[in-house]
Amino acid sequence: MIKAAATSKRVLRCLRATRPPPANGFVRAFKFRDTDGHPLELLYFPPGQGRRVWAGAGDRLFLGIDHSAIGVADTERSEGFYERLLGLAVAYQSVNRGPAQESLDGTFGAVVQITGLRPPAETGPGVESLEYHTPATGRPAPVDTQSNDIVHVELAFTVDDLDGLVAKLRDARAPFVSPDAVDLGDGMRAAMVREPDGHAILLEQIER
Repeated sequence: MIKAAATSKRVLRCLRATRPPPANGFVRAFKFRDTDGHPLELLYFPPGQGRRVWAGAGDRLFLGIDHSAIGVADTERSEGFYERLLGLAVAYQSVNRGPAQESLDGTFGAVVQITGLRPPAETGPGVESLEYHTPATGRPAPVDTQSNDIVHVELAFTVDDLDGLVAKLRDARAPFVSPDAVDLGDGMRAAMVREPDGHAILLEQIER
């Protein structure tokens, strides 16, 4: 317990409050990395900003997960995968640039096209795609990344019809990590695929 607390303090010293560009309202954000190097972002939505789920939460510090952000090479291609195959819908879009975005990203000349996608459930976390037009130094995910690599990151989705979705993904020639849908026991079945930019997608179905 003491060791974990000490680690948290060490990470939090790296934080700095940043206001995203004016188009994002009065949202405030922190970007930092955890002890394994995974990027994290803390968001603050003032009254009237963000989804209703973040309003009127009292004194709680951590309210939940708003979205997972992923880097993409082609916004249109990424939207096609998440909308057409996974059933998410575009909720917001913007192009962020300027000193605030540069400060948030810790880079110079950042121009990023942002697209937020949401699932049908109103309170469910979304997926936010980030296509950086500049700087043009983004690197693709290593093609030999394995599920047990520390660098591995996956997005997990709960679905209603795993077999139907697996068939749809096979028709779309999505690359599978798992050989097919896998029975994990206790009514849980799952499959793992990769989306167009190589990010791992875990699809889970709980049979009740």
